[in-house]
Formats: sequence, structure tokens, C-alpha cells
Amino acid sequence: MKRIGLAGAAALVILGAGLAEARPGERLRERIAKRMEQRAEGSAKRDRAPGAQTFSYGTDPLQVMDFWAPVTIDIAPKPKVPLVLYVHGGGWKRGSKDTAMGNALPGHLRDQGYAFASINYRLVPNATVEQQASDVAQALAYLLARADKLNIDRSKVVITGHSAGAHLVALVGTDEQYLRKAGLSFADIDGVMPNDGAAYDVPQQMEQAGRMMADTYKQAFGTDPARQKALSPTYHAAAPNAPRFLLLHVQRKDGVAQAQELGAALTKAGVNVEYGSFPGTGLQGHAEINRKLGEPDYPATPVMDAWLKGVFGG
Repeated sequence: MKRIGLAGAAALVILGAGLAEARPGERLRERIAKRMEQRAEGSAKRDRAPGAQTFSYGTDPLQVMDFWAPVTIDIAPKPKVPLVLYVHGGGWKRGSKDTAMGNALPGHLRDQGYAFASINYRLVPNATVEQQASDVAQALAYLLARADKLNIDRSKVVITGHSAGAHLVALVGTDEQYLRKAGLSFADIDGVMPNDGAAYDVPQQMEQAGRMMADTYKQAFGTDPARQKALSPTYHAAAPNAPRFLLLHVQRKDGVAQAQELGAALTKAGVNVEYGSFPGTGLQGHAEINRKLGEPDYPATPVMDAWLKGVFGG
């Protein structure tokens, strides 16, 4: 078995221990998370696929993205290519395109002939989760408005994200208000691939959350049950929605249950839903599926590849 690379197995063990001990240990958790992010950022700068362009899709310093064009034969005119847009995790309050995405994904998807974008978005508590979902839609609108210049095929678009990013793409893929505010609609998205999220039904997740995550959920979603439901993709799963979903998860009890509940609701509404269930438990498994996705020998990678080909008609 390969060693854990992004922050190291030792860091994950330390993180897990720190979280288990703490209640105000929230401060310890923040320090450890920051240290992990700094290590990840250094690794990303060394190992991530070269050739990214950085765009600002809004006026806030966090409203930026990296964009990779695919590796294509140098012919004119260049062919239009599918777009995959990625949204990082981090408990809605931390993380970035440089610290919370595995290094393999951009290069792997470029090699498949896809354009790839990884976005930053405004973070809690300086922004709301509603604004974060709007940022996802706004970033997509920015790219699609420049589709001709960037050689993007507007008819072939998938949005994906990990952890909190999985929640945000699922919300944008089920509650059309965010797309409409950006001048888009569900017709502009062909598929949604949430990766190991666990807040698709926010009230249920908050009720069942252990001490480790209680404060994070409360900070993001507040205490108003109506707002919690309004930010729950499962509560928006009645038609209409984006047409296809691939729900990836490892063997975390809450992640599995939440993916199955969302998938059942989407299926009832007529959405084409597929699942990818992979080994891994706890924080280590949760981090691994994000870090390794795109590596050829990681089991989720061929599942993702086959699904994307089906969505894009490849």
C-alpha cells in the first residue's frame, strides 16, 4: 500500500487524536488544519500539472480559479472540449484550490481531453453558504461566457467537489436559483459528481454530528431549521435537477447514508444516479479519495472516467 502523501499518515493520526480530545480543542484543530494546508500548498506547487491560467470571476480576492486547457493536437481550429469544474472542501470555512485538491486530477483530466477548472470561493464566516453556492454558479458562468475563447463545449459540462465542495455542487445541481442568478440554468450542466460529502440533508447531519463537527455545521448552517432545509440538496431533489449524478463515497457511516438518501430522492425525481463506493474509513479515507482521485491505480479513477465518458458521449 502506498504511503499517504498529501499531509502524511502521521498528520492524519495527530489530527484525529486532536479532534477526539477537544471541545474547545477547536483551536487545536484549526492550528493542525492550517499546518496541513501549508504542507499541501507546498506539495501542490511542486507536483500539480503545469500550464494553469488564473482568472478572477468576481471582485473578492477569493473569487479566483485556475484553468487548465486539455492536451490536444495542435490543429486549427482547435476542437471544443468538455469542461469539468472542481470545488474544494474545508468545512465551508477553510481550504483553497491550492491546498484542498489532489495533485493528480488536473493532469489526468487534461489527458482525457477535458478542460479543467478549480475554484476558490468566499469562506464562512465572512460569507454565507448561500454566497458560496452563488460563487460556484458565477465561476461556471464566467467560463461559459468565454467558451469560444477557451474552446469549451458548452453542451458538455460537469461540476464536482469534495466534502463541503460536494455539498455545494449538489446544492447548485438541485436548487436552480443559484444558476439563475448567474444567468444559467440546469440546461447548462450535464452532470454533478459530489465526492464524499455528508451534508446533503443538513438537519439530519447536524442532529447526528459528533462533537468533532458540531461547531463547524453550526457556524455554516446556523440554528434555523428552515434555513438548514433550504441549504439541503436532498430537500431540493424533486424535479427539476441536473440530469445525471455520480455520488462517490468511502465507508464513512454518515457519508454513505447521506449519499444513499440523496440518490434515492434524485432517482424518484427521474434523475440518472450512479454510485461509487470505495474502501476507506474516517478522516483518512475521506482525505484519500480526494487526494488520490485521478491516480490511475486508485479504484475511483476508472469509475469517474467511465461516468464522464458516458455523460460527455465519448
